[in-house]
Amino acid sequence: MTSVLIVDDQAMVRAGFAAILQAQSGIDVVGQAGDGADGTAQARSLRPDVVLMDVRMPTMDGIEATRQILAAAERDGRTAPAILILTTFDADEYVHDALGAGASGFLLKDALPDELVQAVRIVAAGDALLAPRITKRLLERFAATRPAVNRHTLRLNDLTEREHEILILVGQGLSNGEIAAQLFLAEQTVKTHVSRIFSKLHLRDRVQAVILAYDAGLVAPAD
Repeated sequence: MTSVLIVDDQAMVRAGFAAILQAQSGIDVVGQAGDGADGTAQARSLRPDVVLMDVRMPTMDGIEATRQILAAAERDGRTAPAILILTTFDADEYVHDALGAGASGFLLKDALPDELVQAVRIVAAGDALLAPRITKRLLERFAATRPAVNRHTLRLNDLTEREHEILILVGQGLSNGEIAAQLFLAEQTVKTHVSRIFSKLHLRDRVQAVILAYDAGLVAPAD
């Protein structure tokens, strides 16, 4: 069962998201909060698997709440929730800041109900999720703002040939299932490889892996 906390300053939005998600098998909405500060407190007490986080909220915005939730989980030595940023804005700075804060995904509020449900399932499974129309633009901008990285400092030489191949596909935005189909591997095998890549390169999640692949020149914006 995937537990979800919804953080949004509009009560009707919270209620709508909750109704959609609660109707799905395997998803349980365990809490709702109206601002980032309350969301941060509830995330620590409820320990949800996924947090749906609005960006613009009173008291504390979603970007700062994301930072605090993930920092608290690290301090407490517990698994951090996947944070899915939900907003009506697709401006680059929001996406950039959200990913920089450690969010696992970014979805616009005009997404269809099925897309919302799928997004929750994707980030709960450890994959990254970005709204399709901003993915390329965002990653290009994010990678461009980061300093040049020496490949040796990224310890890419520690990767096996297969792990290197899978990192490139992760960087291109493929899910574990898509990678498995392309390489004719079992999905569980791909998941194991991805976990090893994260460990060797000290990556927190799939978003960091995508950015690293751009940084290292393994994936070009046109890929």
